[in-house]
Amino acid sequence: MTSVTLRINNIACRYESTSVLEDIELSALGGDFIGVIGPNASGKSTLIRSISRTLRPYMGAILLDEKDVYALPSKEVAKKLAVVPQESVITFAFTALEIVLMGRNPHIGRFDAEGADDLAIARKAMELTNTWHLSERPINELSGGEKQRVIIARALAQEPKVLLLDEPTDHLDIGHQIEILDLIKRLSKEESIIVIAVFHNLNLASLYCDRLMLIHHGKIFSLGSPENVLTAENIKRVYGVEVLIKRQPVTNSIYVTLLPRRDSMPPSSDYLSNKGAPKRMFFVHIICGAGTGSQLMHLLTERGYKVTAGVLNAIDTDHEMNYLGIPIVSEAPFSSISCEAHEANLELIDKADVIVLTSIPFGYGNLKNLEAAELALENKPVLLIEKEPIEKRDFTQGEAKKIYNRLKENGAVVLQDTKEVLPIIEEIAR
Repeated sequence: MTSVTLRINNIACRYESTSVLEDIELSALGGDFIGVIGPNASGKSTLIRSISRTLRPYMGAILLDEKDVYALPSKEVAKKLAVVPQESVITFAFTALEIVLMGRNPHIGRFDAEGADDLAIARKAMELTNTWHLSERPINELSGGEKQRVIIARALAQEPKVLLLDEPTDHLDIGHQIEILDLIKRLSKEESIIVIAVFHNLNLASLYCDRLMLIHHGKIFSLGSPENVLTAENIKRVYGVEVLIKRQPVTNSIYVTLLPRRDSMPPSSDYLSNKGAPKRMFFVHIICGAGTGSQLMHLLTERGYKVTAGVLNAIDTDHEMNYLGIPIVSEAPFSSISCEAHEANLELIDKADVIVLTSIPFGYGNLKNLEAAELALENKPVLLIEKEPIEKRDFTQGEAKKIYNRLKENGAVVLQDTKEVLPIIEEIAR
């Protein structure tokens, strides 16, 4: 199996006098799947155009098997390199099969017609992209997604060793996105093809790419594995948004969750006077864990309440809500609540107007959180969200159950769901 190398040596591109790309360097071998990501107008598509000989760099070189692609004959390059552009304008009513057969042109003599082998290769490409049933349909009668799959089939019919894709799944529904990207990933490994693809969807890029190039203002901001490139800090600096970064539990790939901007959260109208001046801030302290408090923290913060929380282990899902600026008493990962953290939690409870205890499991490590709620009940309202009975959440041989039942006996308000919390807090705050 033959393989190719692709090297981009310090290229820079511009449109007339406007610089678009600078200092771009990349090396790739057969089997590499590289994603190019970045905001709009960052230079992603320009990079694809430059590699595909549509826009010649004014500095640097692009080497295919150590030969400058701009010095090679077009037909020789086309035998090794195929492109799926962002948009394909086809004005004549060619059939889908005729479009795919155009991918065989580099392999056919100037005055020769397609042979049986060419037809077999075109058919295989169409079957792989699930478009063979469209073979006799005019291209201009196909939907955007069908047309895109035909264009991808045309590129595969070239039998390339370098495949360039500019937002390849932009027009496809989610089922065909996965189908096409699965196919390209498999062919990349089995046929030793270099794939360089522009992505807007960071999660698809993370799932399929071996490496990512994050471009910002025409320069490489970060280049490496998805784990090293897709960090909350990188995304905040380049895209200007806050995200949560997690591992997808099935694929173990990096998964990016977009978070709303803090400054876009409107204050609750209940806490504005007639003149628009804020009334006294109302504090809600949430005792939670294992993701049981995230939704409530977001909801209350959005409504203009001052929210605090604790004690939470630093790796707990609920702890990630500190991106909202929520004061959280933290404890080290996998550690029991220390006396210091417990005291800090009680200090926040002392400042709160109401305490909410979510439906969390209790072990000996977080039993102090339950004790804190019992202390709070002496002079503050305590709301218990009881999605599951305490018996199913008690891993302390009954100690948690005793404290929890005392809370209920001494006047804690029992609720069945997070949705019931807000009306009660609004009533208490009046």
